[in-house]
Amino acid sequence: MQGGLRVVGEWSYNVTMEHKLAEVKAHFSEMVQKAMLGETVIVTKENRPVVKIVAIKPAKRVPGTGKGVWLAPDFDEPLADFAEYM
Repeated sequence: MQGGLRVVGEWSYNVTMEHKLAEVKAHFSEMVQKAMLGETVIVTKENRPVVKIVAIKPAKRVPGTGKGVWLAPDFDEPLADFAEYM
């Protein structure tokens, strides 16, 4: 979804994005998901803001949700397959 998007203000975890009404209609569940994750979704009609979609209670990050995730000690080392490009 590239067309008609522009960031309002500076980027933060609580991003505000503008979306055209037709785009919101076509991707409504995605817009609701974005709002639930803390983003403010501004709906525009004829390039004018008409509706703001925000979560009643934004989702919060829960400490410890990454427990059990394992990364190899060399996960950020260059791969042998790319040696010729280095």
